[in-house]
Amino acid sequence: MKHQLFAGVAVLALTGGMAVAEQVTVFGPWLGPDQENVEAVLAEFARQTGNDVRYVGSDSFEQQIMVDAEAGSAANISVFPQPGLAADMAARGFLSPLPDGTADWVRENYAAGQSWVDLGTYKGPDGKDSLYGFFYKVDVKSLVWYVPENFADAGYEIPQTMEELKALTKQIVADGGTPWCIGLGSGGATGWPATDWVEDLMLRTQPPEVYDQWVKNEIPFTDERVVAAIDEFGWFARNDDYVAGGAGAVASTDFRDSPKGLFSSPPQCYMHRQASFIPAFFPEGTVVGEDADFFYFPAYAGKDLGKPVLGAGTLWAITNDSPGARELIKFLETPKAHEIWMARKGFLTPLKGVNPDAFGDPTLKKMNEILLNATTFRFDGSDLMPGAVGAGSFWTGMVDYAGGKPAVDVAAEIQASWDAIK
Repeated sequence: MKHQLFAGVAVLALTGGMAVAEQVTVFGPWLGPDQENVEAVLAEFARQTGNDVRYVGSDSFEQQIMVDAEAGSAANISVFPQPGLAADMAARGFLSPLPDGTADWVRENYAAGQSWVDLGTYKGPDGKDSLYGFFYKVDVKSLVWYVPENFADAGYEIPQTMEELKALTKQIVADGGTPWCIGLGSGGATGWPATDWVEDLMLRTQPPEVYDQWVKNEIPFTDERVVAAIDEFGWFARNDDYVAGGAGAVASTDFRDSPKGLFSSPPQCYMHRQASFIPAFFPEGTVVGEDADFFYFPAYAGKDLGKPVLGAGTLWAITNDSPGARELIKFLETPKAHEIWMARKGFLTPLKGVNPDAFGDPTLKKMNEILLNATTFRFDGSDLMPGAVGAGSFWTGMVDYAGGKPAVDVAAEIQASWDAIK
């Protein structure tokens, strides 16, 4: 399919008092199996409304959506993987606010609802805040992976708090084992796994408002609270006894190889903090829930910050307003719209009203429980920062930090790179 599909979007016409269904176009980042999944959801919307729904996917969504918007040929609905791009487009007048009442609905029906309203609220061309983004299809990053058999053999319990996780880390060392596998290698993106660690630890050491100020640079990277979160990561990653291969191996170990130590005999490590996608790099034949499992990367009992969850996800926004576009946003408020994809693969949702038994995969059902238990949800911070920082100096700075550079020096260099682009 080509983008020319979008050029002639039909509008709702009235003929003899009867509503004639319109063509509703949707543009998103999904190809392959995920395209089939989203098309199954959209087919149900078409069945319920009679609209002719067309989806087009692209692996260069970020570039193409700007081309389409500037040419006046954007789809009715566009699916953004990053809030920052949606916020930029809202400010330029390329997005339409979501229907009245959508923000109240999200607050009431999504776990940590206010978080999702905040993430989808941007300034329009008039400088006024409106809800432009409806989050649908979410990923969870606040997970620790382990091998249940290894825990059972050693008599270890799943830690429920950060205090217990640190105590377990020390206990494993005392028992002669190595607690963690950590790898930051990722080709040109080396360093990104450490940014996830720091983001998770910011949410566990500071209120969410401080996290928000940090990702907007309303407080600098050199703020003592940010430096402290970097050093919290260092508590785990810069101790030779705590990491497989020693602290010196952290930066040079590829993130795809780093969990393999969980599966060696005897285990080279007992725990690996990583997002929900990491089983793709487990040994072939590994069954999640049996050979490997996960638990929530816990919060501090002593800090009273609830149960924060770090993640990512896609937001649906109106890029070419029409009655059918608004109907589609309303359809996404129904449990059915979520349960269709839940029955397939790779879908999590903060919607409290869904039937958890709709999940076709028990692993996803368990991950979704973590999402539904969240008191705060925050989007991957590096994805919200300018590219030169979030996908640049923050990555390289964390590699330097893992190699021994003091957190204050790393933070100063990252802040200098941010100042340079203001």
